[in-house]
Amino acid sequence: MAEKLKVAVLFGGQSGEYEVSLRSATSVIHHMDLSKYDLYLIGISKNGKWALFEGDIDKIQTGEWEKEARPVVFPGDPTYRGFIVLDEPHRVYPVDVVFPIMHGPHAEDGTIQGLLELANIPYVGCGVLASSTGMDKGIAKDIFASKNLPQGEYMVIIRNDFEAAPDDFIEKIERKFSYPVFVKPVNMGSSVGISKARNRSELIEGISLAGRYDRKIIIEEFINGREIECAVLGNDHPKASIVGEIIPCNEFYDYNAKYFDDGKSILIIPADLPEEKSEEIRRYAIEAYKALDCSGLSRVDFFVDKVTGRVYINEINTMPGFTSISMYPKLWEATGIAYSELIDTLIELAFERFNSKHFEG
Repeated sequence: MAEKLKVAVLFGGQSGEYEVSLRSATSVIHHMDLSKYDLYLIGISKNGKWALFEGDIDKIQTGEWEKEARPVVFPGDPTYRGFIVLDEPHRVYPVDVVFPIMHGPHAEDGTIQGLLELANIPYVGCGVLASSTGMDKGIAKDIFASKNLPQGEYMVIIRNDFEAAPDDFIEKIERKFSYPVFVKPVNMGSSVGISKARNRSELIEGISLAGRYDRKIIIEEFINGREIECAVLGNDHPKASIVGEIIPCNEFYDYNAKYFDDGKSILIIPADLPEEKSEEIRRYAIEAYKALDCSGLSRVDFFVDKVTGRVYINEINTMPGFTSISMYPKLWEATGIAYSELIDTLIELAFERFNSKHFEG
């Protein structure tokens, strides 16, 4: 029998998406084939403490895991290629591959990926560059624009600049956009800190809200569109899933609609679109994925204008949710890849990418 791979599953993190990570990680762990993998469950608390959890998996989702975990360090020193439990300071737990099921800043933005690059350990998902540019909505949109991908109008402002001259920025925004507009923190996901502003007072409130999460704020044109999502899987030769549509239970697909109003939003897979429109979306999804040099996985979100049918790329998510109601695994399941098989494929892709970067010339 082949020796099982030692997989470190990372979850939690210093992010506003901490709770989403706990839900995603719980779902992934339940679907991992334990005949293939020995799992190390390593959580990162909101204040940044790393710890090994060896208890009931469902305690991860509830947050109880922190009460039973043992503190660890995960050094970037490549001579370790693993982690050390602090109550066993002379023992290194070797790791073959890391699955960082983490969302948002200090997680999905290239920081964890950079640590794992230093540690010389394969990991699931996008590398440092794709993770950081994918997290920064403004930079991602600039790159998409350079590739002539269709998208709505946008403007990025710096919180401190806005606070120094709010009237000037409001005037610039109102010259560029008509209400309503969307206001978002640039470096967040899962719709955290997002608002829809219908007038000047709501715009100011929205900028204040977004500014609690990030120093950079993006204003986006409102597109009266259907919300369409496409999952991408692969490294140099990625494949796109069938496309799905979300009909949100709230005015837009916000944080609660995504993760806590279970069953209230409607997921339609496949989306009721003409085949040529679905193919257009799949093509754009792969183009966006390649534009950022993504690897492993990403979910690309689109709008399809309800009147004209025109497709607009909205954003890319380099570590999409993996909860029981998340679109990414559901799209692949509908395409023909079951959840457990998807996990196996992502781990294989992690090794493929690692080996492609570590070859003897």
